[in-house]
Amino acid sequence: MNQADVAKLVSQLRIKVNPRLRKFRSPGGPEERLNKLRKTVTALIKHERLELNYPRADESRMYAERLISDAIRYGDCHKETMEMADYWLIEKQLVHKLFKVLVPRFANYNTAYTKIYKAPTIHPETRLKAVLELRGNPYPPLLPDMHHNRNLIHNVLLDEAKKAYRTRKYAEIAAKIDAAGQNATEETSK
Repeated sequence: MNQADVAKLVSQLRIKVNPRLRKFRSPGGPEERLNKLRKTVTALIKHERLELNYPRADESRMYAERLISDAIRYGDCHKETMEMADYWLIEKQLVHKLFKVLVPRFANYNTAYTKIYKAPTIHPETRLKAVLELRGNPYPPLLPDMHHNRNLIHNVLLDEAKKAYRTRKYAEIAAKIDAAGQNATEETSK
C-alpha cells in the first residue's frame, strides 16, 4: 500500500486547526456561538464566498472543512455523516448540494477545500475582515493570475530592453577581445 492510499484511510484536515476555541460576542452563551457558526457554514455552502470578521471566518472554516472531508470520505449513505450534515446545514436543500455538487468537485483535491484571505479594513474599524471561499467557485478570482503575464506590454518592453542591453554588452566584450588579440599579434610580430 503506497503513501497515497494510506492517506485516504486516515481522516485528516488539510488546514491548521486551532486547539482553543475563539471567543465571539455571543450573549446567549455556547448555544448562540454554535448557531452563529452553523449560519456561517450554511452560508458558505450556499454562496461559496463570504466576507466576514476574521475570527468567525477562521473558526467556521474548520467546521466546513470537516463537513466536506467526511462527506467525501463516507458519502451520503453513512448515518453519522448525514446527521452531521443535517446539523450544520440549516437549509436542508443544501445537503443535496453538498453531496451532489461539492463532493464530486473536491473528490480528487490534495489541498484544503476552502481558502481564506485577509481583506482590507476601514481605518477607524479595528476588526480584521476576511473573505472565506470554497475553491473552484464560479466567481472571479480575488487575486490576479500572475503566471501568464509575459505578453503584457511592460513585460514585452522589458524583455526587448534586456535583449538590446545584452547585444550591446556582447559587442563591447567582442571588441575588447578583438583589440586584445590584435595587440597580441602586433607584439609577436615585432
